[in-house]
Amino acid sequence: MTPLQLQGIGMTSQRTRDRLVGRLIEQGIKNPDVLAVMADTPRHIFVDEALSHRAYEDTSLPIGFGQTISRPYIVAKMTELLLKTGPLESVLEIGTGCGYQTLVLSQVAKRIHSVERIEGLQKKARQRLSLLRVNNVRFKHADGNWGWPEEGPFDAILSAAAPETIPKELTLQLNIGGRLIIPVGIGDDQQLTLVTRTEDGFKKEILEAVKFVPMLSGTKAIKG
Repeated sequence: MTPLQLQGIGMTSQRTRDRLVGRLIEQGIKNPDVLAVMADTPRHIFVDEALSHRAYEDTSLPIGFGQTISRPYIVAKMTELLLKTGPLESVLEIGTGCGYQTLVLSQVAKRIHSVERIEGLQKKARQRLSLLRVNNVRFKHADGNWGWPEEGPFDAILSAAAPETIPKELTLQLNIGGRLIIPVGIGDDQQLTLVTRTEDGFKKEILEAVKFVPMLSGTKAIKG
């Protein structure tokens, strides 16, 4: 990947990214670190070349294997929510996907552990982040419902897939004060949900309606 490809031209240029950041501000994103990361992150390299001209639209796009790259607003919103309590040491990501959210998280937290059930997606994400010289992310090909208990507990957990109900195994992998941001529900009836672990248990807050791919069980050895 050449510096020009990373920098982008035309509809993938820095100017286009800056316009996206302007839209994020209009939608209520305030954290300056999140806005700076969104401006610097080359979303166009995480989608097929034929779709690169749409990379900085605030929309989800297909990435193969029946999966999508999340809207920039949702990526920014979820990241901002995780950072509300301060700097993050260790973050668990459920659903690596194409690696875009992973890259955003890697710039605002010390260590990222990312779980993906589709091997072909994980392989591509690993290659992209390696080319970008990101060295604070560990990957695991596994069922995201179970998290990554041997590497926990985590300051924050972010899920890019929607279970019907919140997996208990994920909440138990939070530190005290840790935050889980996760879409919950079926089909068009999903709610972005924030779970905070306290000394006394768990506090749940419903945030807004969203639409994510479902969180499925098992793994797929699709090489891709």
